[in-house]
Amino acid sequence: MKNYEQTLLELAQADERIIVMTAENRAAIRNLPNLLPGRFIDTGITEQTMVGAAAGLALRGRVPVLHALATFLTLRAFEFVRTDVGIGGLPVKLVGGVPGFLSDGNGPTHQAIEDVSLMRGIPGFHVFCPADEEELVLALPQIINSPNPTYIRHNALKTVAGYEHEPFEIGKAEVRRTSESATHQDVAILVYGFLLREAWEAKARLEAEGLSVRLVNVRMPKPIDVDAVLSAARETSLLVTVEDHFLTGGLFSIVSETLVRHGQTADVLPIALEERWFKPALLPDVLRYEGFTGEQIAARILERLPVHA
Repeated sequence: MKNYEQTLLELAQADERIIVMTAENRAAIRNLPNLLPGRFIDTGITEQTMVGAAAGLALRGRVPVLHALATFLTLRAFEFVRTDVGIGGLPVKLVGGVPGFLSDGNGPTHQAIEDVSLMRGIPGFHVFCPADEEELVLALPQIINSPNPTYIRHNALKTVAGYEHEPFEIGKAEVRRTSESATHQDVAILVYGFLLREAWEAKARLEAEGLSVRLVNVRMPKPIDVDAVLSAARETSLLVTVEDHFLTGGLFSIVSETLVRHGQTADVLPIALEERWFKPALLPDVLRYEGFTGEQIAARILERLPVHA
């Protein structure tokens, strides 16, 4: 499978409008400077300058693809993203490195756990949170060609064993059911990003307990797949949202807003960071300490279901 860098290079070679930019964060694109002469720009540690320059390039018909640490791209440069890119509705693509728990050993200053909330709040912005690098690669051509400004939570992890992605479509979730023929399931787990792998494990554990589980890989918190959310609410006894993000403004908020807007009720269990940053550590230890392993997610769900109380 091609990785993100190879895919971006091929897209850029086929489309001269694409400009690759970075604010001195080359981890995902370290081989591109020599392969895209004249179309690779490193502004240094100046996220605001990079975003402003990208807006200018977009106004000249270019499609800038920006790279920086997610926390600085969405926080330090927020006014520039909102004003220069968002108000103009420019097709700038922002790729945020080490978002959420993927910043594992970094402290609160480097933890992008409000990024989805910030970026989805800008009118016209899309937000894409791939579960792994395969999904990122699958989606990249459509994301690049979309006229919408888009924020991407970069993810270079491998696909969880036993999981196969469906073709990507903007605004369309990916759904896995215990039984495709069943009209009602016990639980629906809605998740985005690399935590899909933990939700996939939780699904297996719950099924081993005799429960039927619908797993919804949200993929894009914005535009949200309204049909996937509403059908999960109608056809399951419990909705569970799982995200490495603050409770406020993320997937739980998006699902709640969607239900209220469409007059749909549901029992919802949010699993997110409530009013706290996470404790820095190696990623497996972060997941365990914060309660986000597949085993812990399954246990939380079993505790919530009346039949297992």
